[in-house]
Amino acid sequence: MTIAKAGLSPVGDDGTADQVIRNPVLPGFHPDPSIVRVGSDYYVATSTFEWYPGVRVHHSTDLVHWQPLGGALTERRLLDLSGAADSCGVWAPNLTYANGLFHLLYTDVATFAGGYWDPQNYLVTAPEITGPWSDPVVLHGRGFDSSLFHDEDGATWMLSMRADWRPGRNRFAGIEIQRYDPAERRLVGPARLIFEGTDAGLTEAPNIYRKDGWYYLVTAEGGTSWAHQVTVARSRELFGPYEVDPGGPLLTSTGRPELALQKAGHGSLVQTPAGEWYLAHLVARPYAPSGRCVLGREAALQKVEWATDAWPSIHDGVPAEQVPAPAGITVTPQPPSSEQFEDDDFDAPALGPNWSTLRRPATPDWVDLSARPSHLRIHGGQSPMARHRPSLVARRVTNQRSTFEAVCEFQPRNSRQLAGVAAYYNSRNWYYLHLTADDDGTPVLDLLCCDSGRVSIAPGLQTVLDGVPRVGLRVRFDGPALTFAYTTNPGDMAVWYDLGRTFDATTLSDEYAATIVPGEPEAWGFTGAFVGLWVQDLGAEGGYADFDRAVYRAE
Repeated sequence: MTIAKAGLSPVGDDGTADQVIRNPVLPGFHPDPSIVRVGSDYYVATSTFEWYPGVRVHHSTDLVHWQPLGGALTERRLLDLSGAADSCGVWAPNLTYANGLFHLLYTDVATFAGGYWDPQNYLVTAPEITGPWSDPVVLHGRGFDSSLFHDEDGATWMLSMRADWRPGRNRFAGIEIQRYDPAERRLVGPARLIFEGTDAGLTEAPNIYRKDGWYYLVTAEGGTSWAHQVTVARSRELFGPYEVDPGGPLLTSTGRPELALQKAGHGSLVQTPAGEWYLAHLVARPYAPSGRCVLGREAALQKVEWATDAWPSIHDGVPAEQVPAPAGITVTPQPPSSEQFEDDDFDAPALGPNWSTLRRPATPDWVDLSARPSHLRIHGGQSPMARHRPSLVARRVTNQRSTFEAVCEFQPRNSRQLAGVAAYYNSRNWYYLHLTADDDGTPVLDLLCCDSGRVSIAPGLQTVLDGVPRVGLRVRFDGPALTFAYTTNPGDMAVWYDLGRTFDATTLSDEYAATIVPGEPEAWGFTGAFVGLWVQDLGAEGGYADFDRAVYRAE
């Protein structure tokens, strides 16, 4: 794997990088950030929903530069996403460190239709952030957005929102707490409801922090869209009663459509070695005010001021695009993140940390990096609508303007075998530039479109590629415009042929995927746009495709 050349971080007059954090720090689909510091190292865990590896993790030493470590839950022993519905799977993981172990708490949500969630919580631990992770401890299924609080007396407590499925009731019934016994690996004692939220409603994502003799309860409210906010309450006692900050939300972008960062909420706090505090939280960047967010929900950081025995505050209470870096560190120039610029020749023995697979882990039976050196062989899977054995290897779109290219070798035997590149949001919204075979066996290039579950062939674009062994395929995002191109001579001297049609990239967004049912919580899409390599073998006839190279460039 090689990283494409690009400019370094902005450099100041003293030869060091600018001492600022630029938001979002994790662009593209990286929602619900849970941040923890261990020594001088910071780690952020984010939601992955129906994508493997489950729970994406990033590392930083300065809060400015972040490097992807990949996902923690890499195998079915830890997470089984077979049959997971769109935007179900892993919701809002929580990462903590105590007693020499990383603790990763996560919820596997089965559905959110009809006001149900079926949220099963699991806990795994590891001595290092890279694992190996223990077998999961099965915890309660009463609610999602769970977290652990390790108190000063050594006790560990599990928090979550309490879900109430009953029609006509408050589905977000409040925040509950119950003690967790690490020795027995189970919850013990009674579950207590400690906070019922504010009038903003939809109270979720609890975290507790102890400071200056207070227990501070940080929650998300208002739903994970435009009315999202971070609410803070505090109490002298762990079980409350909790008083809500009279100054209002710690952070929100509600009512401020001019802000570049919207949907600000779902926060977690971290303290630096110098005693400063920062809030990690999610944001989204619509392509127009209150418009669609193709990149999904992203992760950002804000500086928190916290005077002794006072409430925490963020400047103006809104998300800023630039934030001062922590004191006591020197930010040095760094190469761009591989999430922004990457040229993968598939030379490594395993997929790199930016690749994800849909609903099933990248096992050798269908993701093969050894059969042909310097190639990724993907064995064909089920149809785009299937939820058990899809063969999609993809990466997040991290910029409104970006390009994804891949070189494909594929010999389809019939129309049931397809391979190519996809721009993907979920099983109901995607575009697919693919190679397949016509009725007489002639190889052709074509484009499939899926809009809200309706599949169609883009008219007039089919191209015969008989006798062409290698094809380059391109997907380009230019804001709301999505275009496709191909070349029959991939390489440094490639001549690209644009398909001549522009498609709507904003159909690959949370907002477009939303399902609104009167009287039920708003069921938004919760992920973001991906680009990737897709292979289908609808007749289960042994079809596969080889990919020689994949390049992602964000502008």
